[in-house]
Amino acid sequence: MEIIAYGVLADEEPLLREAFDEAFAGGHELRCLGLFLDRDTALTAQGHEIVLSSVNDTLDAEVLRTLADGGTRMIAQRSTGYNNIDLTAARDLGLTVARVSYYSPYAVAEFAWTLALAVNRRVVRAVHRTREFDFRLDGLMGRDLRGRTAGVIGTGKIGAAFTRIAHGFGMRLLGWDVAENPECLALGMEYVPRERLFAEADLVSLHVPLLPDTHHLVDKDALALMKDDAILVNSSRGGLVDTDALLETLRAGRLSGVGLDVYEEEAGVFFLDKSLEVMTDERLARLMTFSKVLVTSHQAYFTREAVGQIARTTAANVADHLAGRSGENTLVGLVS
Repeated sequence: MEIIAYGVLADEEPLLREAFDEAFAGGHELRCLGLFLDRDTALTAQGHEIVLSSVNDTLDAEVLRTLADGGTRMIAQRSTGYNNIDLTAARDLGLTVARVSYYSPYAVAEFAWTLALAVNRRVVRAVHRTREFDFRLDGLMGRDLRGRTAGVIGTGKIGAAFTRIAHGFGMRLLGWDVAENPECLALGMEYVPRERLFAEADLVSLHVPLLPDTHHLVDKDALALMKDDAILVNSSRGGLVDTDALLETLRAGRLSGVGLDVYEEEAGVFFLDKSLEVMTDERLARLMTFSKVLVTSHQAYFTREAVGQIARTTAANVADHLAGRSGENTLVGLVS
């Protein structure tokens, strides 16, 4: 059988092939495509029972119907998030859908701290200057993090890893989640209402999934509560932050730094080379005009360890489907 994978990155492909070779001993051929799966490309999956999707593919009802009509029976999403998949339509069409529910939390937590430290210490501005042999320190002053307050929104595996690093810096820890994490409590974290966290934190980092209840979690009201010199980091999902409200906050001269690895309209932009095109997304272009804002292209997860784990889990999900069973990563399947 030939299995087709969409949105495969150059550094990802050898790890994906290795995982499938180990799982199936060459019994199935893997076809890796760099293009994203959407209504314009869905016909290319015709005749493939199993499709491996990426987080930036568009799997709405129309695309899923095209896949099902072409013989697809399984969607294996190579990510934890699945808000790009219409699960109701998948269920109605009899498609199995699985995801990767877990991979290295350290990859994302460490990158969130990379963003926080970079904006706090003005690293990007400093590098741009020194490349032009400008070695002045004007405008590069940061702040010690020790003794300041870290606000962690979402204290699951990634949030807990982020919290351990914050504890290592000697920061006061505030958390918000639907359930308290005993590991975070042991580090001295105090769970507080969301409004209090936004008001007291010097650094707010987001580690919750994108759900209807968390869409625009950081909205105009939340941003108004934050300190004028606070730092905001989002390495989870772009839709957690109301971009228009964030732009208004930045235009008002508030917040000392913003680190964004995700953006709510990133589909069709992130993972692609747009350097020779006019950037038609005016909000993204405006965000990047602020020197205190650092935008990266959804790379927090992108370590050898994490991508390797994603590839192995995806192969295991495919094996479950071929064996006619549902696993812990099944979103829509035999017992859903």
